[in-house]
Amino acid sequence: MLPVVAIVGRPNVGKSTLFNALTRTRDALVADMPGVTRDRQYGISKVGNTPCLLVDTGGLVSNAEGIDYLTAKQVHQAIDEAHVVLFVVSARDGLMAEDKEIASLLRKSSRDVILVANKVDGLDADTAMADFASLGMGELLPVAAAHRRGLESMMRRVDGLLPDTAESPGEEETDRLRLAIVGRPNVGKSTLVNRLLGEERVLAFDQPGTTRDTISIFLERDGQPYELIDTAGVRRRSKVTEVVEKFSIIKALQAIDRAHVVVLMLDASEGLTDQDTTLLGHVLTQGRALVIALNKWDGLDPDHRKRVKSDMDRKLTYVDWAQRVTLSALHGSGIQELMNAVQRAFKSALVDFSTPELTRVLKAAFDAHQPPMKHGRTAKLRYAHSGGKLPPRIIIHGSRTDTIPDSYRRYLVNRFIRHFKLKGTPVFIDFRDSDNPYKDRKNVLSRRQLDKRKRLKKFTSRKSRK
Repeated sequence: MLPVVAIVGRPNVGKSTLFNALTRTRDALVADMPGVTRDRQYGISKVGNTPCLLVDTGGLVSNAEGIDYLTAKQVHQAIDEAHVVLFVVSARDGLMAEDKEIASLLRKSSRDVILVANKVDGLDADTAMADFASLGMGELLPVAAAHRRGLESMMRRVDGLLPDTAESPGEEETDRLRLAIVGRPNVGKSTLVNRLLGEERVLAFDQPGTTRDTISIFLERDGQPYELIDTAGVRRRSKVTEVVEKFSIIKALQAIDRAHVVVLMLDASEGLTDQDTTLLGHVLTQGRALVIALNKWDGLDPDHRKRVKSDMDRKLTYVDWAQRVTLSALHGSGIQELMNAVQRAFKSALVDFSTPELTRVLKAAFDAHQPPMKHGRTAKLRYAHSGGKLPPRIIIHGSRTDTIPDSYRRYLVNRFIRHFKLKGTPVFIDFRDSDNPYKDRKNVLSRRQLDKRKRLKKFTSRKSRK
């Protein structure tokens, strides 16, 4: 395993900015307000000579309660699993009482601690850092994470404290299933992630908007490696007022774009809302494999369950290919059924189509039901072949394909889905017209043809007068 470096400190000292600078990504959400980061965020450092796993954490505050208390538990877990701790303070704000409390906490741990003074840009470094000598944490390293100043020297110091390891970050595993869990606030997304992991990995709190950032977590279950992506709840645009929430929603939508399979979580007690259908529309636009999870199913009586199922059947006819699973993330019921559905969707999205078989299915569908005529002529469909995976894409060649209506396209999609027994993935069809070599070619008549045409017209007009 890679050595672990945890970044800790009080709120708004620039921990997430430092994390993004060291990983050369924008994975951590950054905003000029305290308490943006709540969960642990992991990434590979791309600065320094020794590869290491960086952990971004939430800010530690005094007398933490509620969400702040859960955030503090996440920080303590990060410290426990770290080999080196980067203790970040703000040179611009100076020494604060919370900095002293964190220093006391770190001295009690057995971890190597490096004191880092961030935000030294525009300041006299010696004057700004003088107060921090009283912490007794050794040499103070000045950095400006926003401008990437001082990072190389800081990571050289980190390299000297890390244990030797032969492991390298390597490339992303191609067989790792990226699973994004999306939905409205407070439907149980983080609870589901914790249930799958078997630990309190992400904050789960009975308050909408607990998760603010998009958190990626690696997991292996039933021999299949996963990348779980826990996202912030997506609310209606009119109810989003905070800037940080707007960025959270953007990152949630980006997670859908990255995912192989998307689990859309619904609150079974509330049924399908307008916001759920809006989020579903984004999933369909991106062409992602889909599993619809009805959470909090255990709290419903039989009549309510029957009404919810009937409502789903009526409203979700346009995604009848998507699998539906009922579960309770809190109690663990239905979790295995959910993961089985995810596996089926992933395999269906990666299916290999052979050209002969696609063409046979196309011919059978065309013979059973031809596309409607337009201007007295109908489209001809000749053969089909595969055009890609994730999602499956089928290219159909023929003539006059521009006249084919969407209804016939849906008919063909359903025929392919039924024949190949696809579960949980959409199928896209692209039509290609055969090239007509005479399309833009003008027929130029010779002198002899023109004379013949003239004589024929003269003869025809003379005959009509008789």
